[in-house]
Amino acid sequence: MGIKIYNTLTRKKSEFIPIENGKVKMYVCGVTVYDLCHIGHARSVVVFDMIYRYFLFKGFDVKYVRNFTDVDDKIINRAIKEKKSADEIAQRYINEFYKDMDALLVLRPTVEPRATQHIPQIIESIKGLIDKGFAYESNGNIYFSVEKFKDYGKLSRRKLDDMIAGARVCTVNGKQHPLDFALWKKSKPGEPYWHSPWGDGRPGWHIECSVMSQFYLGETFDIHGGGQDLIFPHHENEIAQAEALTGKPFVHYWIHNGFVKINKEKMSKSLGNFLTIREILNDYHPEVLRFFLLSNHYRSPIDFSYDMLNKAENNLEKFYSFLLEAERIKNEKPISSSSELIDPFSKQIRESKEEWEKAMDDDFNSAKAIGHLFSLLRACNHFIHEEGYKYEDGQKLLGEAADLIKKFGEVFGIFSEKPEHFIKKLKIKKEKSRSIDPAIIEDLIKKRAVYREKKEWEKADEIRNKLLEMGIQIMDTPKGTTWKVL
Repeated sequence: MGIKIYNTLTRKKSEFIPIENGKVKMYVCGVTVYDLCHIGHARSVVVFDMIYRYFLFKGFDVKYVRNFTDVDDKIINRAIKEKKSADEIAQRYINEFYKDMDALLVLRPTVEPRATQHIPQIIESIKGLIDKGFAYESNGNIYFSVEKFKDYGKLSRRKLDDMIAGARVCTVNGKQHPLDFALWKKSKPGEPYWHSPWGDGRPGWHIECSVMSQFYLGETFDIHGGGQDLIFPHHENEIAQAEALTGKPFVHYWIHNGFVKINKEKMSKSLGNFLTIREILNDYHPEVLRFFLLSNHYRSPIDFSYDMLNKAENNLEKFYSFLLEAERIKNEKPISSSSELIDPFSKQIRESKEEWEKAMDDDFNSAKAIGHLFSLLRACNHFIHEEGYKYEDGQKLLGEAADLIKKFGEVFGIFSEKPEHFIKKLKIKKEKSRSIDPAIIEDLIKKRAVYREKKEWEKADEIRNKLLEMGIQIMDTPKGTTWKVL
């Protein structure tokens, strides 16, 4: 079975058929570098990182392009406020972007172009649009004429007449139509600028992405992605520019991720209701944020809460606890004979593998795929509880299940830590948050061990219950008693 993708352009799922067999060409709109990234940005980057990883998992040769918008009104305004150059502001926040994304274990795309590095290509494209009658000059600005492009609105399913009703009737800055958008902006005093046939200025926002994507991926490529807020006008305008210039389809599959909301409102800097990635990672392991984001289908909105982050943390801990136990079992000496537990466990592993991949093939349904990972985890824990691992075949099978969980985790960018390191970090975090003194816990566990040796079970249980009241769960293992913070 092939991969099916929900295409925003057609509003339906269809099988992914690449332009070149075995190759994927994908462009995703990156950030405008004027501030730290919030978790709304994190969702988009993590979603497309997951999609990128899954194509690699399936054996595709992927060329992944994600841009930086490094010239923009917001960058210029910040530069003026801080008395810096726009280049300095852009470079600073590109560096900060990498710090956040590297912490989040996001793979670097194949190419990460910047708008300011492609001014000659942008100017050539604008010339071409003017020559073909799709763009015009007005007071040193160049605008795209939306009325000249007959398919304008096909991505967002908006009709030009309806859009006009909601727009200003009068023309603005010499526009011929209120919805015409800037391809080239005349420079203002103190702003960065480049020379062009129409005078000094800088590119508009929309033209940079259509030019850079086609420069690296060709006039028509497979996938273009971004957040739902980019469907209109940004991606609509990209289509208009690109297809007006080439006369060819711009993109075959459009993929858009849903919003992150706080209190039912879209998270954004303009609303002031955002949390930066850095603020989250101060208190949570990066994989917790990834797990939280990917536990929802990428097209669905997410209503952020710390309760949901804590749930993701607890779920991640369950997987790491199993992986730690699987490593311990790997070193045990098994019994030579086989067990009746082997066949059903082997079947569960096979079915989980098939169902996980089936879910991912169905429009990258990470939420459903994670559900199948939990099914496999439950089967593994049951197998351990029934001591199936004590048999040679069972020990080998449990190792295969652990390897499969880690392999699937690579697609989600999780389970990359050594289990003992993750468990230790989480334990220290919980101890600090609850002001728990590990020495006191260890002392109580030692006292309980003495009572158990004396078979004074009631006193041993009293200590267990006291620890539970403190939020401490203890686990008796062949190598001694361990504990974790609940």
